[in-house]
Parts: sequence; C-alpha cells; structure tokens
Amino acid sequence: MGSGPEGLVLDVGGVGYLVAATPSAVRKAAGAIEVTVETYLHVREDALQLYGFADRAERELFAQLLTVNGIGPKVALAIVSGSAPAELRRAIVLGDAARFQAIPGIGKKTAERIVLELKEKMGADAPPAPAGSLTARDALVELGYSVLDAEAALAHVDRDLPVEEQVRLALRQAA
Repeated sequence: MGSGPEGLVLDVGGVGYLVAATPSAVRKAAGAIEVTVETYLHVREDALQLYGFADRAERELFAQLLTVNGIGPKVALAIVSGSAPAELRRAIVLGDAARFQAIPGIGKKTAERIVLELKEKMGADAPPAPAGSLTARDALVELGYSVLDAEAALAHVDRDLPVEEQVRLALRQAA
C-alpha cells in the first residue's frame, strides 16, 4: 500500500493498482500495512479506471452522481471528496444547489442538474432538517460570506454543536 499525488497504489498479490481516491480513503490507508478500501471500476473504451473510497456511503454517492447527465468520474470524485456523504445527500434533498456550485468545476447548471436528478432518489435516505432551520453555512452566507468561504470557516468547527455556536466559532476563527 502506498500513496502519492495521483491517489493510492494498492498491492494485490504483488500487482500494484493505481486508485484515484478520496482524501478520507488516503487518510484511512496512511501508514496501514493492510486496509480495506471500497472501490468502483469505471470502464471506458480506452481505459479501466479504479476509484477508491473510505466507506460504502462514499462509493454509493459516487455511483449515484455518475447517473447525472454530464457528471463524469473525475467530477463525481471531486464532489464526494469535498464533504461527508450525509451532508451532500442532505444538500440534495433540501435542493441546495449552491452547495455544489462551491465545488471547483461545478457551474450553476450542473449543480441544479445534480439536485434535480438525484433529489427523488435520495429522499428516503437523507431526512431533511426540520422546517425553518438554518445551517451554520447558510447563516454565514447571510452575513456576506461566499459559500466557499463559509465552508472554509466551518471546516474545523464541530458540526454537532448548535448552529449558533458553530457560527460564533467560525466568526471567531476568521477574526
């Protein structure tokens, strides 16, 4: 098992396989002698590409994203790499296309297509937040932050804290 800028190199019976992997899969494999990684084999006319994930939830979301018109494996990997699958599923269920626009390479139309095409498929998997609730990211955006800046400000804040506390800590770190 090794890792590099291209991803992981899995040693399977003495044969090395290059796997484009999510950051969480790379962290899971770091320093491990033996590790189990969820994989997805993308077959094209000219190549077989192997993608790796830390868990089944990442892999399943990746596969669902590939069903969206215009989303290829590299973009799907970038989406899954950016946030926890539960957060991304919730964004889809809530119709939060701005969450996906914050990801480099995803424009407004693609973000809207992701939400539109996957919303019904994920409705049962990710219960929406209670009506009228505001996320910490939404609150920061309302205060003038861009979606990317809000995500960055919240990157090191415990998501289990109340929204008000998350916003307060994010604002304190930004000051």
